[in-house]
Amino acid sequence: MNAIDPRPVYARATEQAAALIRTVRPGQLEGPTPCAEFDVRRLLSHMVGGTLRIAVVGEGGDGMAVEPFAQGVEDAGWPEAYDEVRTRVLKAWESDARMTAPVRVPWGEVPGWQALSGYVMEIVTHTWDLSEALGRPLPLDAELAEVALATAERVLPADRRGGDTPFERVQPAPEGADGYTRLAAWLGREPLSRA
Repeated sequence: MNAIDPRPVYARATEQAAALIRTVRPGQLEGPTPCAEFDVRRLLSHMVGGTLRIAVVGEGGDGMAVEPFAQGVEDAGWPEAYDEVRTRVLKAWESDARMTAPVRVPWGEVPGWQALSGYVMEIVTHTWDLSEALGRPLPLDAELAEVALATAERVLPADRRGGDTPFERVQPAPEGADGYTRLAAWLGREPLSRA
């Protein structure tokens, strides 16, 4: 494998997401997020469903057959639902052979390390979305934002927006912005306070 192993970073990203999910209160579930089409409940559903999808891919299954939204989770059950799928995905990707094996994800057939790197970007970005929606209850890991941003800049150039790409055009980031603000801007998002 000639690439950086994304597994340790992915594990850290899931720990951060899990900690943030545990802060969600029932009265926040219908609140807005930087993803205009998602309220907090729908965002949680997508975080759990997307994590299940990459778990199935890591297990050698057809992740594309997995709906990227969790069904049937009770409002109080999001922390447990996420912990269950994140434990499953970490186990599914333990094998070094999985890192180089070709897998199919929404953006095509790629080596496992590229697939998991894409899901680092996804969970880090959605963790920021959730943090914004909840009023930033916990500090976020700055290094994770930089890793996710490097992936986003590589796989989602500014000219590849619209159509099947679920990201809006790149937004300007303020001078000296932190990694999360730059990541959000690159993916076409704006903080709720500015949106």
